[in-house]
Amino acid sequence: MNTAKVADHIIQWLKSYAENAKVNGFVVGISGGIDSALTSTLCAETGLPTLCVELPIHQAESQVNRANEHIAQLRERYPNVSEAEVNLTSTFEDFKTVVPAVASSPKVDLALANTRARLRMTTLYYFAGLHGLLVAGTGNKVEDFGVGFFTKYGDGGVDLSPIADLVKSEVYELAAHLNVPQSIQEAQPTDGLFGDSRTDEDQIGASYDELEWAMDMQAQGKTADDFDGRKLEVFTIYTRLNRINQHKMVPIPVCEIPKELK
Repeated sequence: MNTAKVADHIIQWLKSYAENAKVNGFVVGISGGIDSALTSTLCAETGLPTLCVELPIHQAESQVNRANEHIAQLRERYPNVSEAEVNLTSTFEDFKTVVPAVASSPKVDLALANTRARLRMTTLYYFAGLHGLLVAGTGNKVEDFGVGFFTKYGDGGVDLSPIADLVKSEVYELAAHLNVPQSIQEAQPTDGLFGDSRTDEDQIGASYDELEWAMDMQAQGKTADDFDGRKLEVFTIYTRLNRINQHKMVPIPVCEIPKELK
């Protein structure tokens, strides 16, 4: 990958899109992870107003520290960057008191994890509406179009996706080129939605390098019959997630009414 040219291409794409949409700039949710760090840096590079919003909900201290470090670094480098923090912990806890009480189970835990992401999306759109900004998505290609590792109408609810054609290894390459803090480059990827230390790899069962490989193998038309051992395990994980999460990746189905019925 020609890193410098790819970075410049995304920056110009962001700037042109915002200017054509006649908006002021961008708002990005900052998690302390590599994807949001890269996205916010690319937005800042446009020279347009870029609002970085930290949205903790029972967040691990390490994630908060990385997010703060990144935002502080951005503000030193770019005069067009501003910041806001909205602690949604009490909002999340209030939500849990007004929905029906259900005994703890994996389904409840997942539903609440997705609720966190949707509360954050709602908050980002509040700021977007307030300041005339676009919500910039932080999903990469493996998450958005490979395994569907995002929350529908949560972190998947965005106006534009600047890094969604980059696989994770390319995200790291671009982040290094744009001087994203080393602590973020070295941190284990995590969505931070469960309030514990589980990583993306813990949840998915495969690393991003492995998922990139499986994504490439599927694109080449390979099937499970072509692999054994760990490769078979990873390919099975990938293809299963790709299949069951198609509802996140394809347009919302519309029931079209035949003309003769209207």
